[in-house]
Order: sequence, then C-alpha cells, then structure tokens
Amino acid sequence: MTDVRTAIIIGGGVAGPVAALALAKAGITATVYEAYPSSTGGTGGTLALAPNGVAALRVIDADAAVTAGATPIRHTAMAIGRKRIDLPGLADLPPLRVVHRNDLHRALHERAAAAGVRIEHGKRLTAARETGAGVTAEFADGATATADILIGADGVHSTVRRLIDPAAPGPRYTGLLGFEGLARHEVEAPAGTMTFTFGRGGYYLYWPEPGGGTRWGINLAQDRPMTLTEARAVPAAQWQRRLLAAYGADEPAGDLLRRTDPAGLLVSGSLHIMPPVPRWHAGRMVLLGDAVHAPSNSSGQGASLAIESAVQLARCLRDLPDVPAAFAAYERLRRARVEGIAAGAAKINRTKAPGPLARAVLPVLMRVLLKVAMNPEKTLGPQQRYTIDWSAPAA
Repeated sequence: MTDVRTAIIIGGGVAGPVAALALAKAGITATVYEAYPSSTGGTGGTLALAPNGVAALRVIDADAAVTAGATPIRHTAMAIGRKRIDLPGLADLPPLRVVHRNDLHRALHERAAAAGVRIEHGKRLTAARETGAGVTAEFADGATATADILIGADGVHSTVRRLIDPAAPGPRYTGLLGFEGLARHEVEAPAGTMTFTFGRGGYYLYWPEPGGGTRWGINLAQDRPMTLTEARAVPAAQWQRRLLAAYGADEPAGDLLRRTDPAGLLVSGSLHIMPPVPRWHAGRMVLLGDAVHAPSNSSGQGASLAIESAVQLARCLRDLPDVPAAFAAYERLRRARVEGIAAGAAKINRTKAPGPLARAVLPVLMRVLLKVAMNPEKTLGPQQRYTIDWSAPAA
C-alpha cells in the first residue's frame, strides 16, 4: 500500500463521493470539497446508470441506495416517423437505470455521511501547491486544506486539470443545448422502454414515466455555448417556443412539447465532451471522472465510467507502493476503456437528422444493420459486462 492516508477531493457530484467511499474502504480518509452550496442544486436532469456502473457502486455498498429511486429501462427502440424497430440488448444483465441527478447526489452523499466522510459545501478551489510530502488546497473563501494527495473530480471545467497542466485541452462544445421535461401525454410504448427518435428537427428520446406521463429529452442547436445561469435566465416559455419551432411537426415530439408545463421545463445547459487529456496526473494531484473523460450523453456511460474510475483509483492507491506508481497504474487501467467508449459515442453524434428520402429507407437499412452488424454482445458486452474485482490486487 502507498503511504497515502489522507486525500482532498475537489467536487461533490458523482465521482467525488464515490471516490471518498472507495478510499475509506481502502483505509484512506478523504474530505470532499464542493463549490455549490448544497448537494441538490438542480444543476442537471436525468442521467443513465448502465449495469457496469451499478456493479461498481456495489463495491462501496451504494448500489441499493441509488437504484431504489431509479426507473429501470428494460427495452430500447428506435423510431423514424411511425416506424419502430426494437433494439437488441443483453437479456442476462440488469436493466439500465435512469435517475435524476439530484436523487443520485442525495443518495451518494447520505451513503458517504453514514460512512463518516466529511463533505464541505461552498468551497471553490482557486489554487493548490505541493508541500513536500503533501498538497495544500486554497479556496475562494480564504480557507485551506492539506492532505497527502488531491483528486480533481470537478467536472469538464476542471480547475485541477489546469493546475496539473496549464496547456491541457478544455471541453469541446457540441453545438447543442440540452432540455428535459415531463409531458402530460401517454406515448404508445410499453413501460420500461426508451425510444430514440430521428425527427425533422434532430434526435430526441422519451420513455413512459412510472407515475404517468412521458419523460423526454431533446437537444437544440445553438451557435454559442451558454452557461447554465445564462440558459436558465431565458424564460422557459421562450425555450418551449423554440423547441416547438424545431420539433413541433414531429410525432410524438410535438405532443410531448405542447403537453409539457413550461414551469417544469428543465434546461440542462450546453453539452460538452472532453477530448483526450494528455496528462491525467502530476506530482500528488490526479484527475477523475468528467474532469478527464466526459463522453457525449449518447454513450449512456458518462456517470458509470466516472464511478468505475473512482473505484479503480482507490484500488490502485491501496495496492501500489507509492503515489507515482498508483497514479500510473490507474491511468493504464482506465485510459483505453474510457477513450474507446468516447470515440464510439462521437461517431453516433455525427449522425445528422435524416431528410425525407433517408427517413423512408432508414428503417429497412436499420433492420439489415441490426441483423448483420449490431451484435449486442459485441457492441454492448465489453461496456456493460465490465466489473471490478476489488479483492484482487491492482497490478
């Protein structure tokens, strides 16, 4: 085991609390510092947890708490106009789970608190300096904290990433804003089915909500990125008019948008992805989760990969002889996997909304593709069957 006994974790979203719990299991005391004033600030909508993500949560005994409030998605389908195609899946694995980000944060923070992990809110990192055998973090309120290592789990706009490498690439804006809502409209889809749809205005998805109505997510093209504050300063009714202008003629998008109360329209803000990051660590600082690998939301793996990485980082710190060896092993275990999944998702993102002729032939082509190329064991198996053997030593 390394001589690491204490850790500072910057970021209290998903990866931060998971890392703190995994480190506690490895015998390392971690404190989480979060810039937001609370753990449920409404900063995002619904996200997906794949079977591999839930399996990683099981290592820290957080899987039951998280999935208790999640909606299981047992089937997926693709729709082009009125034509629907059922997509293959891995029947022997647990279902995909969709959970509101606030609920996920709450469950992880409660689990962390029960394990004795301290989480401090309102702590925005401004600087960090190494001090021989440790590292000291400096916060905007003038406070400081010192520990053996510092972990940057502070998202795509990571401050820690810039401290590790001032020349590091930043997040790439996808040209899209994300929106979500719950419509008082019932779609013709079985419960537990998520439908991915090509419409005239672009690509969107929806699923029946267990309590009634239909939950939907839509992207809207936007020339420039907007901060979450900027996007939410625009009246919801104005965003709804723009969404109807783009999707109002589609079925069921038009009905979903018209039957959604603007007061319940959630703006997720600009969508970003992370390009490959050259340096994952330096000295006693290391990156984790979206700060170093943020695939597009089309991957359905962003949160799950962050959870996996948090557990693997703790495992490496438990087993390797020193900090450089532990950080290097962590990067070797994670880089190829996360960058491969991100590259696959990027290919999906390049698919444009089909024109009238393409929409007419796409269902036929899709059926052929499903039979010939879309072998779920080949496409989904390596992602969703991935598990971490906590009991095995990290090499």
